[in-house]
Amino acid sequence: MTRVIGLISGTSVDGIDAALVDISGTGFDLQVEFVAGATYPYQDDLRKRILAVCAGQAISMAELAELDDAIAIAFAQAAQNIQVDHQPANLIGSHGQTVYHRPAGVGDRENTSPRHRLGYTLQLGRGAVIAQLTGITTVNNFRVADVAAGGQGAPLVSPVDAALFSHPQEARCIQNIGGIGNLTYLPPRQDSQPDHWLEKIRGWDTGPGNSLLDLAVQYLTNGTKTYDENGSWAASGTPCHALVEHWLEQEYFHLPPPKSTGRELFGVDYLQECIKDSEQYQLNSADLLATLTELTAVSIVHNYRSFLPKLPERVFLCGGGSRNLYLKNRLQQLLEPVPVLTTDEVGLSADFKEAIAFAVLAYWRQLGFPGNLPTVTGASKRVLLGEINFSQ
Repeated sequence: MTRVIGLISGTSVDGIDAALVDISGTGFDLQVEFVAGATYPYQDDLRKRILAVCAGQAISMAELAELDDAIAIAFAQAAQNIQVDHQPANLIGSHGQTVYHRPAGVGDRENTSPRHRLGYTLQLGRGAVIAQLTGITTVNNFRVADVAAGGQGAPLVSPVDAALFSHPQEARCIQNIGGIGNLTYLPPRQDSQPDHWLEKIRGWDTGPGNSLLDLAVQYLTNGTKTYDENGSWAASGTPCHALVEHWLEQEYFHLPPPKSTGRELFGVDYLQECIKDSEQYQLNSADLLATLTELTAVSIVHNYRSFLPKLPERVFLCGGGSRNLYLKNRLQQLLEPVPVLTTDEVGLSADFKEAIAFAVLAYWRQLGFPGNLPTVTGASKRVLLGEINFSQ
């Protein structure tokens, strides 16, 4: 049994999710026991600096180094705090904070330089600093090895989903709704050849999750609110389906997997375009939020119907968007009769599932077990994910 801390701050940049778990087993035959979880918000100034960089604001190398240090210190503090009143951890898996993600193949689609045929991804929060501050071996930089192997570097949680959520007779989708949405399609695990079953697993980023919703709430409230709790504000409005259909013409939604995306596409500039598009329909604030929420729901379902081999028999939500009751209800209505549940209902915290996933990826890295799935990311082969930073 290994006690591991998983750390991640996603594209919503709302704070660091920390999960403390006990893991045993090997390969895809794992047992994971959730011990504790908490979210540690960034200090306002640090969050603003991260969001500015994510939005493309130019900074000097000195400022980048300073930001990297500040994020690493915040992650180390989260790791220390989650252990209070618990037995200490043996290992940390830190995803860090993504500030830039350019998927493989972008250059081909945009007819830009051939050098962009390789992907590039940058997560701040150095693992070496976290290891030294906590005294715990830390694995970080999980995405770069997959990118170097020609993959998208995302989503990386699909193999973990395969280990924790597969069913012998039932096809399932695990749908994370963070700032960006991503899915894992798990066919029934009854196949007698494990490698054959793994080759049938699919996963990719579906498009916006909470990113546009959170940005819109901040815009509409002049920064006094950061998200629409339970989707209550959106639920009071009426979505404009003509706008949703127009927004769905965006190229990303129609690209076949493997594919990944981030705030570079579905960020501030995209929201401003959406607001401009909405002016001719004279939407009020609630209507705009309802329409943006509808885009998230409809784009997820569009991905299912366009690219899955068949619809799953159940969908399990996780991430912050799983708590948006209006969004959850819209997904249920659009996917009827497929039940839309949360991962809580199969025994794993929906709030901390992504943090748990990076704890598992760190555990696999320590065992020397490859952590990516080429059928998901498009990498040329399975590779070890993450760089190990020892505390001494």
